[in-house]
Amino acid sequence: MTSDQHLPTCRFCATPLRHLFVDLGMAPPCQSFLQPAQLREVERFYPQDVYVCETCLLVQLPAYVVPEEIFTEYAYFSSFSDSWLQHAETYCGMIAKRLELGEQSMVVELASNDGYLLQYFVKAGIPALGVEPAANVAEAAVAKGVPTRVAFFGRKLAAELQAEGYAADLICGANVMAQVPDINDFVAGIKLLLKPGGTCTIEFPHLQRLIEQNQFDTIYHEHFSYFSLLSTEAIMAGHGLVVYDVEELESHGGSLRVYMRHVENEALAVSERVHALRAREEELGLRDVATYARFGAKVEAIKRKLLRFLMEAKDAGKTIVAYGAAGKGNTLLNYCGIRTDFLDCVVDRNPYKHGRYTPGTHVPVRPVEVIDELKPDVILILPWNLANEITQQMKHAAEWGCEFVVPIPEVTVVRPNPAGRS
Repeated sequence: MTSDQHLPTCRFCATPLRHLFVDLGMAPPCQSFLQPAQLREVERFYPQDVYVCETCLLVQLPAYVVPEEIFTEYAYFSSFSDSWLQHAETYCGMIAKRLELGEQSMVVELASNDGYLLQYFVKAGIPALGVEPAANVAEAAVAKGVPTRVAFFGRKLAAELQAEGYAADLICGANVMAQVPDINDFVAGIKLLLKPGGTCTIEFPHLQRLIEQNQFDTIYHEHFSYFSLLSTEAIMAGHGLVVYDVEELESHGGSLRVYMRHVENEALAVSERVHALRAREEELGLRDVATYARFGAKVEAIKRKLLRFLMEAKDAGKTIVAYGAAGKGNTLLNYCGIRTDFLDCVVDRNPYKHGRYTPGTHVPVRPVEVIDELKPDVILILPWNLANEITQQMKHAAEWGCEFVVPIPEVTVVRPNPAGRS
């Protein structure tokens, strides 16, 4: 019996995963906020050890939590974000024009959430179908007039839809591929449902940006995979699909939108943008597993620096409040061991979370208005991608000498001017 038999295997190519990308220790699912009565109950913690496959270069977290635990009823509704709605509307207008979609076309979105995107196709008279596993979220989509199938997408559902007469001119998905543990089943379903001349666009956070910006807190149990263009091309090629174009987006800390077609459809040439991004990833060393191995040391350094700052602040008698009870914040709190010995509370705008406690670390979640009552000396901004927006919203905190700390990409202290001053 070899040691490889004890290793997890790649979810795409089944190669034993020998190369660690980063180990973030143990944590509960990042969205499992606790009611007060649950604080004395046993909490389930799962490993957050992430690997890179030496064969196909897919960075991945073994599937310790099954999707049904996370997505059957989901607390995230895309339509609550104005910026994301604008992103969706812009995409729909662009892609409808580019692919010349009309009333004879068919658009299928995978993980269509509450109809945030497909509503714009429906309004334009373009037939659309959403596929969404969370029944509570799908219900909101149907209320918007978006036909929605409540199911997980894969070969089986694609075959059922095909038998019902569905064939997609456009298959689209945003931030879904990372949340699929059986990547082969998912991509095979795309191959089956896509028309011979059709296009599939998939958006996902770009692994290059994750590495460069030290975005380790975007790693959590509902994100099973982390993609580069190189790994994406390998996966698609394994199922008879070709990446023929790519766009770099600023959403979610830096994302890619890849355009895919059937390998047989040579009428759509591979763009220069694909060749250029592939070359850049290779220059950055993303074909070399040694590049990935260096990420863990960078993450450990940020942890030490952040804890050093917080310890010095507490030793000086300062009060600290965290802003933003998001999934990425819970990854950071658990990995760094930041609990109520450092934080008075975490504030958040979502009323659903008020009165609850963060998973694993058990920090109370309270309304944002609490900041004005507590007048903390330090505000730790957990959703670093919104740091500018939050510091602007809370700039009046500078009136009592409060400073902001942004942990990623590097621990940075921001001391804004009080409101009204230049």
